[in-house]
Amino acid sequence: MSFFRIFDTAGSAMSAQSVRLNTTASNLANADSVASTPEAAYRAREPVFATIQQGLGNARESAGVRISGISESQAPIGSRFEPGNPLANADGYVFTPNVNPVDELVNMISASRAYQNDVEVMNSAKQLMLKTLDLGK
Repeated sequence: MSFFRIFDTAGSAMSAQSVRLNTTASNLANADSVASTPEAAYRAREPVFATIQQGLGNARESAGVRISGISESQAPIGSRFEPGNPLANADGYVFTPNVNPVDELVNMISASRAYQNDVEVMNSAKQLMLKTLDLGK
């Protein structure tokens, strides 16, 4: 593995964690929204990561990560009795998202730490390259 591919790998991981963090922020922003039907209610979203493979035949090696899509949670949509809400249906219910704020905060912390780790990988690789250049002095 080339030393320079470390930057590509860490960069792809940083990009993936950035998407994960943005998705988490979107989920948290919509956690308190309501809708008039279960179909219109916001569903929690989560990115799906996939490995980028390079090489030929059996000599394939991991070369990073990419987002293969964004999946929606299949957890049930909640409902609340709020007859005074303008979005309430004929029975007086509004429908709430299936976002769990605790899970989203855990995702946010995890994505942030993974991003920080990728930055440290890049900094360490940079320092090693600079030390290697200093060997010739």
